[in-house]
Amino acid sequence: MLATIAQSTLICGVSYVLWKYFRQVFVRSPLDNVPGPAPESFKLGNLGQLVNPNGWDFLEYLTESYPGIAKLAGPLGHRMLYVFDPTALHAIVVKDQYVFEETQWFIKGNNLHFGTGLLSTLGDKHRKQRKMLNPVFSIAHMRHMIPIFNEVTHRLVIAIERRVDPKAGSSEIDLLQWMGRTALELIGQAGLGYSFDPLVADKSDAFADAIKNFQPTLMRLAIIRRVIPLLPGFYSLSLEWQRRLMALVPHAGVHKLSNIVDTLRRRSIDIFEEKKAALERGDEAVTRQIGEGKDIISILLRANMGAHENDRLPEEELIGQMSTLVLAAMDTTSTALSITFTLLAKHQDIQEKLRAEILEALGDREDFNYDELHNLPYLDAVCRETLRLFPPVSNLFRETREDAVLPLSQPLRMRDGTEAREIAVPKDTSVCIAIRSANRNKAIWGEDALEWKPERWLAPLPETVQDARVPGVYSNLMTFLGGGRACIGFKFSQLEMKVVMCLLLAKFTFAPSEKPVAWNLSGVTFPTVGDSAKPSLPINISLYKPRT
Repeated sequence: MLATIAQSTLICGVSYVLWKYFRQVFVRSPLDNVPGPAPESFKLGNLGQLVNPNGWDFLEYLTESYPGIAKLAGPLGHRMLYVFDPTALHAIVVKDQYVFEETQWFIKGNNLHFGTGLLSTLGDKHRKQRKMLNPVFSIAHMRHMIPIFNEVTHRLVIAIERRVDPKAGSSEIDLLQWMGRTALELIGQAGLGYSFDPLVADKSDAFADAIKNFQPTLMRLAIIRRVIPLLPGFYSLSLEWQRRLMALVPHAGVHKLSNIVDTLRRRSIDIFEEKKAALERGDEAVTRQIGEGKDIISILLRANMGAHENDRLPEEELIGQMSTLVLAAMDTTSTALSITFTLLAKHQDIQEKLRAEILEALGDREDFNYDELHNLPYLDAVCRETLRLFPPVSNLFRETREDAVLPLSQPLRMRDGTEAREIAVPKDTSVCIAIRSANRNKAIWGEDALEWKPERWLAPLPETVQDARVPGVYSNLMTFLGGGRACIGFKFSQLEMKVVMCLLLAKFTFAPSEKPVAWNLSGVTFPTVGDSAKPSLPINISLYKPRT
């Protein structure tokens, strides 16, 4: 009897997987008329090129060769669309965002990793969570973050100063490590009211190491992540059973990811219980904590306690927000800062010009307030241009929940020679939101779109930028996405970047290392040195000496 049931279950499972994937091989689709590159293989299609750590040339080829949209082949004949046309992007992330939803492997995978946070919820649940979180990311609240950001960054300055050899003139320092530690401490204090790292010793922190290794480990599992949602019944199990089954998978990357997730979850629960206990003890206990109760999670917990029962978030969702916020804030911000300092190290003239602006505005003071930070035009230009040309996240994926139509900003020459102003997109189509390509689109940004030119932001932008109406929430860019799933903390991230850049450039100069650094295409871009797989960014740092 049991053997019969097991056999039937296996047959049903295999049949489901075959139907889910191979039906697309034999069924014609309107996407077959959309131009695009040939698949690299039937097994992976073009997906292997999209998730290849060295896949930058493929992204550039797509950007240069196709006018905003291209058909790609997914694994086993599955069809995909690569989209950077601004009108089509508006439909995907704004107008029809509930048709072009997050992919199942992304939502269910993040639920497995973090619990029910912003990155693992859809529909009403996502809107409810976002509504609760929006106030703590307002400009009014960001003003209260400045003293925390200044204090943490001053500690970073002291830590780096101690490691710069005054006799040698400069020292090679792993900047990525320090940007990661700083970003973690910033989101720790301002976000969770918790100190992860006093930035005084060369020591590793299990939580920080887990976050930094999350994306590289996840990238090794890019194909597996897309297959798991096809397993019948897997995601109907409880999170505990899902994690138990994943532990049985004979794959070193899966085991490493499980250990990372366990580390993040344990620390998040510990912090949550500590915050909750302080709130229950009263205001005095809260003000004695780091952040003095003004951190994001303390405010969220208070708001949740005072909310109507229908709007209140369960504790499991609050814990899920913590791991989600820390991961999203640390990895992307540390990468953005690392890229920025790398560019400044290569372009000494821009570094000197930016430092002059900072020092002139700083005068005899030690740091800036909120308004002063936003009155530094060249600093703002450097940040915008870096995030335009080198967004930490290059691609995001969506999946159509029903048949849809994508409008285009310009007619598209189809394979059969006809012109189309819109594309019919069948249900269950994977759509790649091409953030990097959208930001580098020469039709929008001009022939110099691939050049890093902060000065472009100090003059009126080309009319093509305004006319394109790129649906991003930040500076006509897709870097922080747009619509209901735009990055909720993009103002927080901008503030962090500007504080760190100001205080470091006022104290140090940066020059390239002679070691070969490669930037890896991943969920969040990261640098490595030589043949090593460990994220690292050596850079030469010396004390700034004013010219006499």
